[in-house]
Amino acid sequence: MNLNNEQKNTYVKTQITNALLDLLKEKPFSDISVSELTNRAGIGRVSFYRNYQNKEDILKEESDRLIKEWGKLYESNPESAPETLFPSLFDFYREHRDFYSTLYTSGLSSIMMDTILSTSQITPEMQNLEAYMKSFWAYGIYGWLIEWIKRGMTESGKELSTLFTLTHKG
Repeated sequence: MNLNNEQKNTYVKTQITNALLDLLKEKPFSDISVSELTNRAGIGRVSFYRNYQNKEDILKEESDRLIKEWGKLYESNPESAPETLFPSLFDFYREHRDFYSTLYTSGLSSIMMDTILSTSQITPEMQNLEAYMKSFWAYGIYGWLIEWIKRGMTESGKELSTLFTLTHKG
């Protein structure tokens, strides 16, 4: 099997990510060494350091990759509309529950928060009201996500959206 550089890099990153997620199911994040991780992934330490500065970077990259994947799916769906954004996002989180639940149970949910905030694109140049509104939605989504993960992610995106709508009536 001959792979070009991009394919090799994708392979290495996938192996490292999968190995780290597997190890996180066995032990705390702080107890996982880079040597243990690269051994589990079947790749060399040089390959690790060529791609990442530390173990947290692996999870940040995967979290960012997933949200970008959702964004592409959402934007390419002809049925996407403002009212389908929330259900679509939470259904995507549910499809990838193994990753997000592992982050949560490993005490690394701040990675999810960082991804949501960076996706919100809040900038210092923004008018205050716009920045506050984006921040409100970003932290609100994060809060719902964390509580939903704690409770087993039982509701669908549509059911969560209905619950959210109920909180604003009355």
